[in-house]
Amino acid sequence: MIKFTLNGEKQSYTGDTEKTLLNYLRLEKNITSVKDGCSGQATCGACTVEINGKAKLSCVIKMKTLAGAEVFTPEGFPEYVKDVIAKAFVNKGAVQCGFCTPGFISRTKVLLQNNPNPSIEEIRKAIKSHICRCTGYKKIEEAIQFAGETIRENKTLEITKTSGKIGISQPKYDAYNTALGKRDFVDDIFLEGMLYGALKFSDYPKAKIVKIDTSEAEKIKGVHRIFASKDIPAEKKVGLIFNDWPVMIEEGNTTHYIGDVIAGVVADSDEIARKAVAQIKIDYVVYKPVTDVFKAIDGDRVHPEKPNNFDTTCFTIGNANESLKKSKYTSKDHYETQRIEHAFLEKEATVARPDGKGGMEIFSQSQGVYEDRRQIAMILGLAEEKIRVILVPNGGGFGGKEDLTVQGHTAMFSYLLNKPVKITLTREESIRLHPKRHPVFMNIELGADENGKLTALKLRAIGDTGAYASVGMKVMERVAGHAAGGYFIPEIDIEAKTVYTNNIPCGAMRGFGANQVTFAIESCIDEICKNAGFDRWQFRYDNALVDGLRTSTGQKVFGVGIRKSLEAVKDDFNNAKYAGLACAIKNSGVGNGMIDESKVKIEIISETHIKLHHGWTEMGQGVHNMALQTLCEETSVNPDIIEVIVDTEAQIKTGMTTSSRATALVGLAIINAAKGLKEDLKRKSLKELAGKTYSGQFVCDWTTKPGVTDKEPVIHYSYGYAAQVCILDDKGNITKMIAAHDAGKIMNPMLFEGQIEGGVHMGLGYALSEDLPMKDGYLISDKMKDLQILRAHETPEIVVKGVEVKDPIGPYGAKGIGEIGLVPTAGAIANAFYAYDGIKRTKLPMKRR
Repeated sequence: MIKFTLNGEKQSYTGDTEKTLLNYLRLEKNITSVKDGCSGQATCGACTVEINGKAKLSCVIKMKTLAGAEVFTPEGFPEYVKDVIAKAFVNKGAVQCGFCTPGFISRTKVLLQNNPNPSIEEIRKAIKSHICRCTGYKKIEEAIQFAGETIRENKTLEITKTSGKIGISQPKYDAYNTALGKRDFVDDIFLEGMLYGALKFSDYPKAKIVKIDTSEAEKIKGVHRIFASKDIPAEKKVGLIFNDWPVMIEEGNTTHYIGDVIAGVVADSDEIARKAVAQIKIDYVVYKPVTDVFKAIDGDRVHPEKPNNFDTTCFTIGNANESLKKSKYTSKDHYETQRIEHAFLEKEATVARPDGKGGMEIFSQSQGVYEDRRQIAMILGLAEEKIRVILVPNGGGFGGKEDLTVQGHTAMFSYLLNKPVKITLTREESIRLHPKRHPVFMNIELGADENGKLTALKLRAIGDTGAYASVGMKVMERVAGHAAGGYFIPEIDIEAKTVYTNNIPCGAMRGFGANQVTFAIESCIDEICKNAGFDRWQFRYDNALVDGLRTSTGQKVFGVGIRKSLEAVKDDFNNAKYAGLACAIKNSGVGNGMIDESKVKIEIISETHIKLHHGWTEMGQGVHNMALQTLCEETSVNPDIIEVIVDTEAQIKTGMTTSSRATALVGLAIINAAKGLKEDLKRKSLKELAGKTYSGQFVCDWTTKPGVTDKEPVIHYSYGYAAQVCILDDKGNITKMIAAHDAGKIMNPMLFEGQIEGGVHMGLGYALSEDLPMKDGYLISDKMKDLQILRAHETPEIVVKGVEVKDPIGPYGAKGIGEIGLVPTAGAIANAFYAYDGIKRTKLPMKRR
């Protein structure tokens, strides 16, 4: 028996002494403020607790080591200390998705009790074992300092109260409960009678499945059922654009990558389910996988029914080849960018249960609950109306939660067993399964004349989209559409190919193709400036897009803020000894001839309660705030009475939360819905309006497909713009990033800064350290520590400068900012290194030589 205290209460433990403290807390004590982000790799810090006065990672603490120990989780911290720290995090904008925040709060509590006045360097050292993928750490550091100051002075804190209107730093929606771990994420949900699922993945990237032997797995006590492809009630393939992704690979068929699911086990516990999965035996005929994207173009087909190069986007304006021949200066090179893991802190998880009426309820962390509904209905053979998907705001997405991962399996297992089921992936499984950022290979040539004006651009790009389409062709469409960056280039010859391989699929990730090609063109610009003696800032200013000029797609743009962004960083750039500069443009909306739309409902429950329904996923970026603050702006209602809900039961079908479009689309839909409410409020009180519902929508149906010739091209309804500067010291180390971003209208200054800081941090890792290499269709490593995500002490100063050039479409002139934060970062860093040592970088992650 192991005796210890937990949150001041005596415990006597007689179970498995090898069990981790994290599993004990979550599974036996139902303390879910302590999170599992890395599956026992001691990498993310989300599981941090206090043991004997020290901050410890509970995922690697064995129960056998706790004899006589005093253990505290946030639930047991002194109320005053816990409250101050949490409110400091909320008021300073240190809570975005919030999955990592309870771990940071535990670390902060221990730090401040031992060092009440820590320096910024001491704070960074203290939190170096933690990962935050959202914030870039800066607001966390500010919050820790603020909490320490407040506690030293024995003051109390209250969460900042505002009118909730736009332009104001209204605190993040539900941030206090999220910070303390009081708000559930999907894996924190435990239902009565719930069973647990686990998946059997392919052992090979390409192999024919001859036989699936589950006999040994079936003998394990606690196993309820083992599922295979033959058990799928209806459609066996799903997908966001093409239905090419099998839910499970059946006997006689061939796997396409190591994340293919072959079977699933449902058991009394996750531990039993995984034990049973390990006993499933598969007989394979192993084939040589197609993993080289260049050989794949004309090589053996990954999917027999479709060529590997299944999509090509082209843009042509004028005669670029001839213009390049005549150009006084040219830069021509080959650029490569790497595969990147999203590394959202919350791993994939889904809970499903029968609704008792022949349908299903799904608790999802997806980036599109209506898209989940559509695909789950396909799998189960049910009408969409029989599937209810409830969004549980997720612990980070960055594009990586667009595709169906475990939602379909969980729903199917629950439906067929008529019992609640949960599936949660381990970190290794997460890295193996979901789509990544595309490796893109680019041959690019850029020309300029003797007066420093750009003349022509030629690009040939190839993207390795892996085993399934996902949204890969749309990513490469953005590579093509953003190839000219933020500049006007009169003659264009662009081709971008999307190619299947047997590598892990690649799809949406923050930046969505724009960051890959921006790295290339910005490097070309600096090479031209160096060879011609042009001033790098002035060259960009002179060639920048302005209202009425065209992008590389041929679209005329308006509300362009590149020059204003350049002006904002001019002095920083010119006054630095070693600096790099890069500009960016990033679309809002899927566009390209597809419809962007949003529907909302405003439900007046009482004078103290309004339900605001929309269909967009809150994943840390603040879309709930954008919805709430727009409603406050339009109606002047108290933000404290607004409850924001995303649930398909509202029947307001909405697309994927992607393409930096949610702020504009939900804002415009709410403005539309609020018209009636505003009129009614002139004559009646909220109390008198109780029971009324106001609906609204916004639809953009006027964009055009790439290459259209019979009408004026409008590829996207809006774009965001930016300029970033990277500054180095005399040793070539990065000391500061300055990011000027045109948001059109800054809806919430605190959240705006946090989004850009987080984007720049992700861009720094993309430029300098992060990679997810594969060899012969296998991962070199599936460990989170090997992703090389930058920690707080490795992250330089980030200065954010807001620019506001109103967009013609967005609410109050607002533009999307969720993705553009990282688009110019790698280009700015590459150009800073080039200025420092004269060595041009053409491959990411780049080396500091």
